Amino acid sequence: MNFYQTENLKNLNHVKELAPEQMQAFSEFNKTVFQEGALSKKEKEMIAVAIAHVTECPYCIDSHTKKAKAVGATLEELVEAVFVVSGLEAGGAVTHSTHMENALDSEAADSLYNRSNLKKLGQLQKGAPEGFKAYSNFSATAMKEGKLSAKFKEIIAVAVAHATQCPYCIDVHSKNAVKHGATKEELSEAVLVTSALLAGGAYAHIANLIQSYGE
Repeated sequence: MNFYQTENLKNLNHVKELAPEQMQAFSEFNKTVFQEGALSKKEKEMIAVAIAHVTECPYCIDSHTKKAKAVGATLEELVEAVFVVSGLEAGGAVTHSTHMENALDSEAADSLYNRSNLKKLGQLQKGAPEGFKAYSNFSATAMKEGKLSAKFKEIIAVAVAHATQCPYCIDVHSKNAVKHGATKEELSEAVLVTSALLAGGAYAHIANLIQSYGE
């Protein structure tokens, strides 16, 4: 038994019969989000490939990689986009170490998500200096301008941060993106690509639900 056969996607043909109204609304949502706008179709598909690596949906990775290639994205660009994901995933764990520090501090405030928590990142560096140094180098390298511009990498980072639901990452990378020239429109469209991919991951896995139900 293999849960991830591309032929499983044929099961999605039944969704229109099983939930026609929801299927129509999802299709319109997805179609609208990927229309050319402040971000090009190529940029949106590259963001989609990045988010698919957050959701770890193999159907989405396959579909959007092919769509990104069709609108001109290179393999080098896509790999760089996914390294932004890797950097953000690592950064989410690092920034959330501030909660570990708060948990060990009986005088810490009750509010879990204060922006000022980031001041406690130095504690992680003190506890594991070599690992923290290696993380810092990796994070900076992942975000460095390459085949993708620094601006677009920050836009991807904002999209990824909404998928990982890391408020520290959203705050830091939204500000970085604006510093690099990203507009509110570009960032808004990027976040909606994230929304569509999160919805799409659940939708695509209905194929597995139908497969399992029929067995």
